[in-house]
Amino acid sequence: MLLLTRRVLLHGLAIVFLVFTGYPFVYMAATSLKTQQQFFASPVSLLSGFHADNYIQVFKLGIGRYFANSLLISSVCLLAIVLLSAMVSYPLVRMRFKLNRPIFYLFLAGMMIPVHTTLIPVYILTKQIGLYDTLWALAGPYIAFSLPISVIILTQFVHDIPRELDEAATVDGASHARLFWSILFPLLTPALATVGIYNFIHIWNEFVFGLVLITTPAKMTLPLGLRAFYGEFSVNVPGIMATLTLGTLPLLLGYFFAQEKVIGGLSAGAVKG
Repeated sequence: MLLLTRRVLLHGLAIVFLVFTGYPFVYMAATSLKTQQQFFASPVSLLSGFHADNYIQVFKLGIGRYFANSLLISSVCLLAIVLLSAMVSYPLVRMRFKLNRPIFYLFLAGMMIPVHTTLIPVYILTKQIGLYDTLWALAGPYIAFSLPISVIILTQFVHDIPRELDEAATVDGASHARLFWSILFPLLTPALATVGIYNFIHIWNEFVFGLVLITTPAKMTLPLGLRAFYGEFSVNVPGIMATLTLGTLPLLLGYFFAQEKVIGGLSAGAVKG
């Protein structure tokens, strides 16, 4: 009886949590199907209209280009972040050298730097190297400011991988490169998925660096493209909701297909055996 009561309470809490977290997404999608007049007439109603004109207007305003820009820069940056952070984590944990600990603390200190305080130096550097007003101007800041937390996360996972695997591979003649790519890297898949999802959300939604480093509309990312729905005297709320709905889909799909690895990455190391 006690077990049944506990399950009922847990399922009840799960349903309440689902309602609180799922309602904003439902409201966003429902509002994106309203006209501007329907929104102002009943802003909280979920079933007051079903018009796809907002999505048509969204693509007419060039949202497809913004979407493609965000997808391209996010994919390139994520690939670089995952590879670089994994390659840094391996020597920091598995190799012994004098700068091992100072380098780790340097990455730790990188997490303490307020990102937006670097806007002016990043802007000047981007102008000097000729990348200003290009999509690739965003790659440097996105990768650099994502590496500290990614390295910290992955070093903890590398610590949890038994060193006996290294010793066995070394006895068989494996080099450090072979050991990393053939043994360690595949075992880091759950942690890499966690790092990937975490950074993808941040990069996909980033606004300030894009605002400072890009001026040409055709090169803007999705968050910058939202400004197209802000008029001088009014705001197209259903249009913004349509854009947000489309912009949220990659995040939801990415987490849906990688959720098992993400959950495994978050829980790995929680239980020592």
